[in-house]
Amino acid sequence: MNGWLLAVICSLGLASCSHKQEPEIRHQLVPVVKKPITEPIVTEPMRGIWLATVSRLDWPPQASLQASSEIERIRLQKESLIKALDELKESGINTLFFQVKPDGTALWHSAILPWSDMLTGVIGADPGYDPLAFVLQEAHRRGIKVHAWLNPYRVSMNTKPETVRALHATLSSSPASVFVLHPDWIRTASDRFVLDPGLPEVRDWITNVVTELVNNYDIDGVQFDDYFYYETPDSPLKDNATWRQYGSGFADKARWRRNNTLLLVKQISAAIKKLKPDIEFGISPAGVWRNKGEDPLGSATRGGTAYDASYADTRQWVKLGLLDYIAPQLYWPVARKIVRYDVLAHWWADVVKNTDTKLYIGVALYKIGMPSAAEPDWTIAGGVPELQRQLDINDALPEVKGTILFRQGFLNQPQTAEAVHYLQNRWRPKK
Repeated sequence: MNGWLLAVICSLGLASCSHKQEPEIRHQLVPVVKKPITEPIVTEPMRGIWLATVSRLDWPPQASLQASSEIERIRLQKESLIKALDELKESGINTLFFQVKPDGTALWHSAILPWSDMLTGVIGADPGYDPLAFVLQEAHRRGIKVHAWLNPYRVSMNTKPETVRALHATLSSSPASVFVLHPDWIRTASDRFVLDPGLPEVRDWITNVVTELVNNYDIDGVQFDDYFYYETPDSPLKDNATWRQYGSGFADKARWRRNNTLLLVKQISAAIKKLKPDIEFGISPAGVWRNKGEDPLGSATRGGTAYDASYADTRQWVKLGLLDYIAPQLYWPVARKIVRYDVLAHWWADVVKNTDTKLYIGVALYKIGMPSAAEPDWTIAGGVPELQRQLDINDALPEVKGTILFRQGFLNQPQTAEAVHYLQNRWRPKK
């Protein structure tokens, strides 16, 4: 290239004006680096336990209510929770199902529900701290997930005059009980005050309770227990007026009731997924959906059924994809002929197969060591062989993604000591 042409090109900025000779660029083959073969991600099985606060079954300790001061009460209650969480960690339990709504009261700072009397002895009395926030902080610090466990419809555990007075007394605090704010929603069933599941306003109210939890707390899941339509022959839920108002289009009252339960499940599922899709929504129903003698799709059992007694079509919820998990309570030994554990475990595994619903199975830790003529296996060799059989069945079924023990208070009872020791050796992470 002559000097005049180079000068023109340089002036236009179309080429470098450096007089240094550019090095020759050679195209070289770049060796293909093979990515290391990675092992598939192994998800740890869910190993859970329920902690019941209703009637202070597991927590808080009754002694804390006799504490000499509020500071001492809070200290005792927090200390008890920390001890429980340490026990869970030591036992290899990675998920806590913490009962935050045992009735119409709350164990979190709610703008809808009054504080639970389980904490102070008085409905609506501020406990001086937020138990759910405390549990979340301490559990997550230990690598333990927390699912908020709610009883959706129960308002009280009895209908005694003193209970009625205590509920009415919440009018002087905020928030007041639903019992006094919406008396037209209240029914009596199984000798308890409950909300009428047939009322759309009730379903909206329960949805608001759940969304408050989901919005305000870093919970890992929301779980409903099996108390939907809960009644007894001596104390039925008197909802004929609601049935007359909303039951048109249904062949019978039973189908209408099951649809009411379905509507609640749909509404809660949609609300959670809209707000925080990562939060799991699950239900822990009675272990038998229907018996084969009543329905060809049912299990080869002869037990009470969720479909007919609680008006809960639990199988349908799975098939419709409304739940992230279902945790049926299989509280019987393998040898219990009319409701065999293994039969039900396999039946539920078939139900969740080819769905997106995970299966966790509830196991009766509370029965271990308790003498029973109908179920003697719970006492043989400290209940260890029966517990091992059930856990082996769970581990052998790929559809079973975890086990939940009922309940936390039985981790440190004398009659369960051998079984808990076995559990620790089986579940505890190997060091």
